[in-house]
Amino acid sequence: MKPKTGLNSDSLNPFDPLDLKSLKPLSEHGGRIEEGFLDFSISINPYQPDWKEEVFLNAERKSTRYTYFEDLDKDLGELVDEEVAITAGATEGIYLSLIFLKNLGMERIIVPNPTYSEYERVSRIFGCRIVKAKANPKALAEKVRKNSAVFFCNPNNPDGKYFSPKELKSLVEVVEDSNSILILDEAFMDFVKGFESPESENIIKIRTFTKSYGMPGIRAGYIAGFSREFKVLRMPWSIGSIGYAFIEKVIEDGFDFLKNTMQKIWKEKERIEKVLDVKSDANYFLMKFDANFLKSKKILVRDCKSFGLDGFIRFSVKRPEENTRLIEAIRSAGAE
Repeated sequence: MKPKTGLNSDSLNPFDPLDLKSLKPLSEHGGRIEEGFLDFSISINPYQPDWKEEVFLNAERKSTRYTYFEDLDKDLGELVDEEVAITAGATEGIYLSLIFLKNLGMERIIVPNPTYSEYERVSRIFGCRIVKAKANPKALAEKVRKNSAVFFCNPNNPDGKYFSPKELKSLVEVVEDSNSILILDEAFMDFVKGFESPESENIIKIRTFTKSYGMPGIRAGYIAGFSREFKVLRMPWSIGSIGYAFIEKVIEDGFDFLKNTMQKIWKEKERIEKVLDVKSDANYFLMKFDANFLKSKKILVRDCKSFGLDGFIRFSVKRPEENTRLIEAIRSAGAE
């Protein structure tokens, strides 16, 4: 049963008082790279589209006017075959989802553990009650009550585990029966071979182009599900001229860039799995290893302490020569 929104400018519920001192800023990774270091800490496509310079030229032309992107919503929706609301990346999608949930009166938020920390952090900003469960559909379903909301990253971050629509079916059914909402963060969907997404009127899908196009400085993504409501909630002009020009090129390209580069990434991913005896459905791996040792080799990885996983690292799949350098560094640990 799809929740009734009745969304209008007078219907937003007031937020509970917030103790900002109890919150921590988002963990920093990527962006500040010392010279000579290889950065495996951010899980993005190591390749970039050859039309990126055209994006910046078009953005410069558009920068003298406001970016209204209702027509872009329609064109992108036709490409992905879903009703969408364009956002400034997945992060705006998470914030908008919390505003939407508060409007519905849903303040019980179920968050997997371990997973991306922003679900919990943003939920706390909005004064919601957090309920934690293991990062699998069955455990999450057991925590669902009437008018709950569930965040689920698929494939999950940091372990790269992907759950098919069949594997998610029990969770989706519980969400539907309890008049609840499932928020699926599908930020890494393009990196999963044979990715499929479940269908339900009670699902919000958050997606981004940041990672799969290797350009995290451009904030561009979209929400599928409740698109009319999110078009009301989203901040005007949020993607700016660069985001607008970028999405225009994505639509024009028709995902050809992804079709070409994912083959290269999957080939390298299989090589890493075989050599290091690790497994993932996405373009990153979770592994028990010393991040400081790799830093001494001028290789940066994601320290997973922020996920509650002390002693673990997450590293991405990069270009062949870069992956070889990481493999050799990890193998050398046993010889020192």
